[in-house]
Amino acid sequence: MLIDSHAHLDSERYAEDRAAMLERAFEAGVGVVLSIGIGDGPAEMHQALKICRTFNGRPKMPRLYASAGVYPHSTPEIDDAVLSKLDGLLVEPEVVACGEIGLDYYHEGAPRDVQRKALIGQLEIAAARKRSIVIHCRPKDGVTDAWDHLFEVLEEHWRKTGLGGIMHCFSGGWEQARRSLDLGFLVSFAGNLTYPKAQPLRDVAARVPLGSLLVETDAPWLAPAPHRGKRNEPAMVAETARVLAGLLDVAEDEIGSATTKNFNRLFHLQRDM
Repeated sequence: MLIDSHAHLDSERYAEDRAAMLERAFEAGVGVVLSIGIGDGPAEMHQALKICRTFNGRPKMPRLYASAGVYPHSTPEIDDAVLSKLDGLLVEPEVVACGEIGLDYYHEGAPRDVQRKALIGQLEIAAARKRSIVIHCRPKDGVTDAWDHLFEVLEEHWRKTGLGGIMHCFSGGWEQARRSLDLGFLVSFAGNLTYPKAQPLRDVAARVPLGSLLVETDAPWLAPAPHRGKRNEPAMVAETARVLAGLLDVAEDEIGSATTKNFNRLFHLQRDM
């Protein structure tokens, strides 16, 4: 069984076939999906939870969990009401994580100081609710500024909690992976791991211990080869798992077993899978 540790199931791109998409995931061996709750902004970060409650319990569909958080680009929208909403969502039993949150210097969608303040504020709420975090980190090409600033914040505000989290759609080098592991994070790889020009990323993935790995789609984006350019969906996480198995020289079902155990351990899930 596989777990898609990061999918935007509330995307409008699934509006016409969301149920069928989830059925395809189940048929492909995906037993769990973490539905990421950022929406198109804070006003919609509850949609992931709504989707969980709509589809959980239906036959031949994955079990769904949710997250909630404010994406770096949306951080200028944060006010007391947004933080209160986030706090309330993190109390819900289906909402197992705060995220995706972090720093994005690639698009510069929000001032860096605003992103940093928002990240710290959300870390404080997640810590109080004892929720792990899902981190988005994207620097400008060829530099590590966002990573450097992220680790400064995590060292000061997060390490002491011991709650760990997920480095979502990891795209850094080995130094960033090493520091993530040292902070107790799981490193999650998405469909870009399969792209022809991604050999440096595959070299990093080959060094990450099996007990610290996750796989994801980041659906509806980043469809793996040979589906690149198409709408991604949780069923396609199997392609990334297959490539990862080859890099680690293990059987594909071992990737499924290990990443499932890692996910359950991080979120303290006792479900028999």
